[in-house]
Amino acid sequence: MIRLPRLVVAAPASGHGKTTVATGLMAALRGRGLAVAGHKIGPDYIDPGYHALATGRPGRNLDPQLVGEERIVPLLLNGARDADVAVVEGVMGLYDGATGRRGFASTAHVAGLIGAPVVLVVDASHAARSVAAVVHGLATFEPGVAVAGVILNKVGSPRHTQEIRDALADRGFPLIGVLPRDAGVVAPSRHLGLVPVAEQPSAAATIDRLAGRVAEHVDLDAVLRIAATAPDLDAEPWDASAQVAPVAGAPVAGAPVVAVAAGRAFTFRYAETDELLRAAGARVVEFDPLTDDALPDGTRGIYLGGGFPETHAAELAANEPMLRAVRTAVAAGVPVVAECAGLLYLCESLDGTPMVGAVPVTARMTTRLTLGYRHARTSGDEGVVVGHEFHRTTVSERAGAEPAWLLDGSPEGFALDPAGVGRPTVHASYLHTHWAGHPSTAEQFVAAAAAPAALTSPASPSARVLLDPDRVNQQDTRTRPAVSAWHHGDEEVGPGLVDLAVNVQHADRPPWLEEALHAALAERAYPSPARAVDAIAARHRRPGDQVLPTAGAAEAFTLIARARSWRRPVVVHPQFSEPDRALQAAGRRPEHVVLHAADGFALDPALVPADADLVLVGNPTNPTGRLHERADLHALLRPGRVVVVDEAFLDAVPGEPESVAAEQRSGLVVVRSLTKTWAIPGIRAGYLVAEPELVRAFAEQQPHWSVSAPALAALVACSSDAAVQESERRAALVVEHRQVLEQVLADAGVPFVPGSQAPFVLARPGSGVREKLRDNGFALRRGDTFPGLDDTWVRIAVREPATSRRLGRALVRALPRQEAAS
Repeated sequence: MIRLPRLVVAAPASGHGKTTVATGLMAALRGRGLAVAGHKIGPDYIDPGYHALATGRPGRNLDPQLVGEERIVPLLLNGARDADVAVVEGVMGLYDGATGRRGFASTAHVAGLIGAPVVLVVDASHAARSVAAVVHGLATFEPGVAVAGVILNKVGSPRHTQEIRDALADRGFPLIGVLPRDAGVVAPSRHLGLVPVAEQPSAAATIDRLAGRVAEHVDLDAVLRIAATAPDLDAEPWDASAQVAPVAGAPVAGAPVVAVAAGRAFTFRYAETDELLRAAGARVVEFDPLTDDALPDGTRGIYLGGGFPETHAAELAANEPMLRAVRTAVAAGVPVVAECAGLLYLCESLDGTPMVGAVPVTARMTTRLTLGYRHARTSGDEGVVVGHEFHRTTVSERAGAEPAWLLDGSPEGFALDPAGVGRPTVHASYLHTHWAGHPSTAEQFVAAAAAPAALTSPASPSARVLLDPDRVNQQDTRTRPAVSAWHHGDEEVGPGLVDLAVNVQHADRPPWLEEALHAALAERAYPSPARAVDAIAARHRRPGDQVLPTAGAAEAFTLIARARSWRRPVVVHPQFSEPDRALQAAGRRPEHVVLHAADGFALDPALVPADADLVLVGNPTNPTGRLHERADLHALLRPGRVVVVDEAFLDAVPGEPESVAAEQRSGLVVVRSLTKTWAIPGIRAGYLVAEPELVRAFAEQQPHWSVSAPALAALVACSSDAAVQESERRAALVVEHRQVLEQVLADAGVPFVPGSQAPFVLARPGSGVREKLRDNGFALRRGDTFPGLDDTWVRIAVREPATSRRLGRALVRALPRQEAAS
C-alpha cells in the first residue's frame, strides 16, 4: 500500500478556471516547501506544461481512454514518486468524458479510479446562491463522487462571497477559497486553447503571481486536509523499464540517438514517451526546429510531436539548414514518427509557406475544429490503438498513399518508404497517441533506429544522414521491396509500347560506327585493348597508363568495388543502382547521401562524411538530369579518398561542361559509357580514366578479354575527332527535343525537375499515372526504385517531338482533370 495525499480540481464546465486554480495550488504548495506532483485528466498537452513550471517536475496526463483504466493509478504513482501531495486537474465539466461512453474518461471517472476527493472551482461572476445549487447537483449526480470543498473564482465583492458561502453551508459544502477578479493570472489563449508555456516568456512570472494570489485567497491547510483524506493505493508505480525490453545487440556504439523536436513550435508530447524510449535503449536528445541548424549528432530516429507550427511557420521555413537536415534524414530512411504538428512540418507547405517537403501534400488552416478520440488500426494490424485529434488544419489528398492508420475503417495519415527499404520508415498523421497505453511502439521504434542499417548523423552544420543500402535489398521476403532496388528501365518496355523508359537514343548509328563494328566481328584474333587505350587517351589528352577500357560502366563499377577493402564507401543518390550493386557483390556496405528535389538535387559536398574513402556520384545525375558544378566535385577530393564521377550521360550535353575526364588529379576516377549516345546497349563499351596506380589496381580485377572486339572497335571509332563532332550534333538535338518534352509536360500541368542537362526529364505526375500511360501504350521509367524518390515520380526519355506530343495527349487523358488543369 502506498500513501499519497491527493485531490482533483474539477468544475461544472470548461472556462471556470480549473487550470488557473490547479496551477496556482501547485505553485503555492510548492512555495510551502512541499514536493508537488501535477497531473491532468484527459489528452491535453498545454496544461501539463504550466503544471511542470509550477511544480518543477514533469506534468503528467491521466486518460483511461488512451492508456486503459488499469494504468491510471500506476501512472499517477509514477508521476508522484517522492511527492508530498498530488494535485490533479480535471477536464471540461466534472462528468464530461468520451462521447457516447456515459462519462468514461471524465474527471469524475478518474477521481473514482484514483480514490481522490474533489475540489470544485466555480466561476461566480454571473451567479450567487445558484452556485450552491450547481455544486449540490454535481455532488449528487452520481454516487461515489466526493466533493470535499469549493473554490470560487471571479467573485465581485465580500457581500457576493457571503451570499454564496451561506448557501453552500446550508448544503454542507465548505468554501475553502475565494479568488477575486484578476486578469493578471489568466494565461493567454489562441485558436486551440491556452498558449504553451514555452511560448510565454512571462509564464514563470505569471505563475509566481498566481501562487501568491492562491496562497492569499485559498486555505492551503484545508486543501492539504482534504488531500490527506484520500485512502492508500494498492498498486505499484508504473515503470517504463518494465514495459519494454531494451534493444539487444544493437550494432551501434552506445544507445541510438532519437532526436525529439522541442522548443516553441513543438511543445506537445507525453512525459512517458521519453521514458519509454530510454527504457527501450535510446538516447533521447531534444532539438529545436526553429533555432538549431542540425539534427543531434548520431541521429538514428526522429520524433516530431505536436505543437503550433502554423504560428511559427515563417520561422520554421527560414531555418533552411534544419529543413534540409530533416528532409535528408527522411529521404535516407531514418525512422520518423510525426504527430499532428510533426505532420504539418513534414508537408510541402503550410498555408503556402515551404516546410520540409518529405510528405507530398500541402497543409492549410481552416475554420473547422477537429476534436475527439479516435479508434485506429495500422494496415493489416488486428490491434486497436486509441488516439486523439485536436487541430484546425487540413492536408491535401494524395491518391494511392498508404495510410498511417485506419480510423474506423477510413484512411488517415501517411506511411511512407522514401528510401525504398521495403517498409514504411515515416509514420505521419494527425493522431496523438499515448505510448504508455501501447509501449511496444517505443520498442519497435528504437529497434528500427538501432537496426544494422540504421542511420548516423555525424557532427556537421548540414546534419548529413547516410543509409546502408543493405536495407534496400534484404533477402528476407517479409521485408523485401515489392520493386527490386536493381530495377532497370529495360524492364518497363514491352511489345507495342513506346519506349520512354530506356535512355538509349533512337537515332541511327553513323555509318562509320556500323563499319567498325562489322569489321571487328570479321577478325579471328582475341581482342586487344591497345588501340582503344591510345584513342581514349588522345580523346581526353592524358597518358595511356591512365586509361582502362571496360565492358560498359557496369564492369567499371565492379572493378572499383573489388580493388580495395573500402572502409566507408558512399553513393550519392538519386543515382544509377549499379554502384550499389557492385559494392554489395564485393562484400562492401555502401551508404547513401540522398539529394532532395526541394534543393534542386544540388550536391552539397559537406553532406559526405569526412572519413568516406570512396565516393561515387553521377554527373549529370540519373534520373534527375542535374549537372553538378566542377568545383563541387573538386571539393569531394581529399587525401586518402577516391572519388568516382559517372559521366555516362555527359556526351549528351553540348560542350561537355563540368567534365573532369581530362583532369589528372589524385584520387579522381571518371567512368564513361558509349551505350546511350551511340545506341549500342548490346555492345557494352565503356572505360575509366584515373591515375596510373588506380588503373593498375582496377585492371588486376578484370578478367582477360572481358571487353569484346566490337566494344573495343567502338571505343576507337567514337573517340575520333569526327565522332566528337557528331556527338556535339546529337547533343544539340537532345537539347531541342528536351525543350519540346518539357513544354509538353508544362502544358499538361505535370511538375518536372527544371534544368535537366541529360537526355531525360524527371517528372512527377503522381501515383498511378505511369500505370495508366502503360495501358495507353507508353512505357516510362518508374521513380520509386531510386532512393529519395517515390511512386509519384517517373523518368521520361527524350525522343523526337512527335513522340513527346503523343505522350502529352496521353498524359492529359491519364491525369485527373483537376491535376491536368493545375
